[in-house]
Amino acid sequence: MDDRLIVALDVPNAVAGLDLAGRLGDAVGFYKIGLGMLTGGGLALANELKQEHGKRIFLDMKLFDIGATVEAAVRGLAQFDLDFLTVHGDPHVVAAAKQGAAGSNLKILGVTILTSLDRADLDAGLMQAGDLHDITVERAARAFEAGADGIICSPREAADIRALPGSRLIVTPGVRPAGSALGDQKRVETPASAIAAGVDHIVVGRPVWQAADPRAAAQAILAELA
Repeated sequence: MDDRLIVALDVPNAVAGLDLAGRLGDAVGFYKIGLGMLTGGGLALANELKQEHGKRIFLDMKLFDIGATVEAAVRGLAQFDLDFLTVHGDPHVVAAAKQGAAGSNLKILGVTILTSLDRADLDAGLMQAGDLHDITVERAARAFEAGADGIICSPREAADIRALPGSRLIVTPGVRPAGSALGDQKRVETPASAIAAGVDHIVVGRPVWQAADPRAAAQAILAELA
C-alpha cells in the first residue's frame, strides 16, 4: 500500500465509513477521520480501523483553545495510538499539543491556512493583510519552530515550505485528480503535481467516496502517484 494517499472518510457515520473502507480493501492503508464524523462514531471507527484492520489514522480535529485545554485534549486522544492529529498552527497551540502528545507516537500537524479559503475570506475574518502564499509559509515556519511534526497546507505552498529550515511532514488537502469537481476547495492541484512539490501525503475525499467504484478511483490516484 502506498501511504502517500490518505482517503478522507467524510461520510455520515462509522457504519458508512467502515463500509467504504471495506470496499477500498487493501488498496488504501491510510484514512482521515474528521470533525464531521465525531458525533457519528468517528473515534470508534478510528480504533477499529487501526487495531483490527492495521490501517493508519489521521484524526483531523483542528484543535484550537487555550494551551491547558489543548494539552488535555491531546493527552486524551494520544491514548488511542493514532498516527496524525491536526491542531491550528498558532505556536501556543502547537506547543501545548506537543506536550499532550509526549510519550506517544502521535504526530502533531499544524494547520496553516485552510485550503477552502482565499484572500477575500481572510479579509472578512480580519486576518493579517498580505499575500496568502507568504502568510501560509510564515505560519508553517512558526509551527515548525513551536515543535510541529508537520503542517497542513495547499499544494501550492508546499515547495516553499519544503525549503524551510527544519521542514518536516507536509500533508495537503486540496488535491483533485484531473477533471474532478473542485467542491469547496479553492487552492487545488493534481496528485502528481502535489507530490512533485515535495508533499509527503495527499488527502483525497469526494473524488474517491463519491465515485461509482471507490476502489478504482483510489487506484487511479495511486497510479498517478507512481
